[in-house]
Amino acid sequence: MGSFSILNNIAALYAQNKLGISNQFLTKTITRLSSGYRINNGADDAAGLMLADTLRANVRALDQSVRNCNDCISVGQIADSALAEISNILTRTITLAEEAATEVVDANGRQALHTEWVEIQAEIARIVTQTNFNGVQLFTTAGLNGSLSAYVGDIFGSGSIAITLNTVTTSGDTVTDLGGQDLSSIDLTTHAGAAASMPVIRDALIAVASARGTLGAGMNRLLSAVSVMENQSLNSQAAESTIRDADMASEISNLTKYQILSQTGIAALSQANASKGIILGLIQGI
Repeated sequence: MGSFSILNNIAALYAQNKLGISNQFLTKTITRLSSGYRINNGADDAAGLMLADTLRANVRALDQSVRNCNDCISVGQIADSALAEISNILTRTITLAEEAATEVVDANGRQALHTEWVEIQAEIARIVTQTNFNGVQLFTTAGLNGSLSAYVGDIFGSGSIAITLNTVTTSGDTVTDLGGQDLSSIDLTTHAGAAASMPVIRDALIAVASARGTLGAGMNRLLSAVSVMENQSLNSQAAESTIRDADMASEISNLTKYQILSQTGIAALSQANASKGIILGLIQGI
């Protein structure tokens, strides 16, 4: 007579247990579908969560490193443009010195040529002191002081990439040093002074060209670093997605399955509870 017991409805308890499990999985599936994540808390996958969070942090570090490099490349481009104009101006100075060194030019002509040189030197000084990135001077000791460093890397290792920006010393409108040359010594008012200025201007041109070459090499290195870090960031993000993101097709299938199990569980629980009505029939027959 144990199958007609009213104290313990084993079938109802079993149905209730299975219904609770189905509802638990249904809730988890709905959470994954609504969030898009397979891992929504540590209980879902503790090891996977740790790995996914580490990868996410690494992606953020790499993305910032890429921005650091791109900012430095922008600085380098500004500096290179300024140096290119200084080179153009110095090329004009070669012409002035050549002309002033010729004896057919009289004193008044050489004074006019020297006056133009004074204006050229003032423009070089202006370029040097006013070339800046976000207000930071590029070529003076008061600014970047000859170098620029980009902090790069990820959470597991970091370093820096430096590019050289040669400093130029000025005093008012006078350039006292450009690549090791004392440009303030240039004097085009005499034949001898003009002739002596040629090597100084030549070496200054070479120094500017060398500075541009060094700067360009640093920018190329930064571009290479950007390419590597962008690929690393992309692959790390893909790895994180594989671990963290929900498989929507699988979760939709699970949603259908657990909805059906939940509905059948409710029906089974109802039937299990209704089966005890047999006991009432027996009592009524007494």
